[in-house]
Amino acid sequence: MFHLLYADNKGRIYDHPDLLAVGRTGNLLTGIDEAEAIPLPEGASLVLIPGGIPVGMNNRGQFSMMDADRSGQPVFAVGVLLPQGFTRTLLPGYRRQDKKPLPLFGYGAVGWKNGEIYAAALQTDEHYKWNPVNYSTPELAQLVRETVNDLGDNRIIRQLSRCALEYSCFTAQNIFYRRWEGGIPASPACNAQCLGCISLQPSECCPSPQTRIDFVPTSQEIAEIAVTHLAEAAEGIISFGQGCEGEPSLAADNISLAIAKVRRKTGKGTINMNTNAGYTDGIKRICLAGIDSLRVSTVSAREATYTRYYSPRGYNWDDVCSSVAFGRRHGVYISLNLLTLPGLTDLPDEAEALINFIRDFDINMVQFRNLNIDPDYLNEIIPLAREEVLGIDRFIEILKEEIPGIAIGNYSKPVNRPQD
Repeated sequence: MFHLLYADNKGRIYDHPDLLAVGRTGNLLTGIDEAEAIPLPEGASLVLIPGGIPVGMNNRGQFSMMDADRSGQPVFAVGVLLPQGFTRTLLPGYRRQDKKPLPLFGYGAVGWKNGEIYAAALQTDEHYKWNPVNYSTPELAQLVRETVNDLGDNRIIRQLSRCALEYSCFTAQNIFYRRWEGGIPASPACNAQCLGCISLQPSECCPSPQTRIDFVPTSQEIAEIAVTHLAEAAEGIISFGQGCEGEPSLAADNISLAIAKVRRKTGKGTINMNTNAGYTDGIKRICLAGIDSLRVSTVSAREATYTRYYSPRGYNWDDVCSSVAFGRRHGVYISLNLLTLPGLTDLPDEAEALINFIRDFDINMVQFRNLNIDPDYLNEIIPLAREEVLGIDRFIEILKEEIPGIAIGNYSKPVNRPQD
């Protein structure tokens, strides 16, 4: 069993000699099983849960809050932020009195055993391309300056320079490193109000970790960056629909024109879009223009759950389904960007609906993405588990069993779209 980790008010972390580590799934506290934990991955970050009172478990299986250490000083719950390539299996075990939602991070549970820190997580993809050691390197600032000097009139490159240096956005940085997946924001507008949106939040909620673009890029600005990246980048992907924008399909005219311009210059690389797929007319135009892949965001394949999370404006779940079906008919590679939360994703009804959706619409890949949201805040809008769930690890096993050949991972891959 794993022992509880907690922190003092100076951020120093300790293991508790008696209390065992506790995780959370939905509204349930639970011990951490060895089968659902791994040694702390390289690139993971240990963090304090703001206002979080640690909860541990004694040797009789009873849960106990730890309000203070033996000297009477306050202590804080500890969680982990996982790098790409890893999917959490449990949330941290804590209690909070503060009603203001937690910052938009995907906190996971941790524990201590035999002198080593463990995370409640599974490795679900290759880690190298998204390992933080490959980002924010000493040469990045110079690479940004050189590219901005070359393309200084391009508003997108100025936005990406801020994203790369101020927000440490990996897809922005890849544009300057000229490798892998690079992000190109295209739309300041959105047709949803996601509970966990990282670029726009109401003032009474937690602050957004980054700001949204305030201009509409032209097709020429988009193509100028995309051509260079796809022609030169190793395993190059350009992706619309990044954290600093809204819904890219609302800019379908500009994106479609940009795709045509790019493909007249180079056939290399993958053109991808991260989308909620609600604006079906825009999705159709972009698919017909020759986009290679769509990563469709969802928190659920059940309409009621989906609607509560996304608060769609001017579209509904049926529109998402229509967009996905159109894309697959036209040879577009479709991934689900599954916003994953223990105690929601692995509810039996949710799992069954998702499996049926993947089978019915011939989905190519499921990308598990840890949902960055305060579970207590989410529970006020979408009821989380109050009874036993499948478990994230078991759900992934069932998914593979039910749909042989489905690709499982955490991020987009290079694809080659069949030619019409």
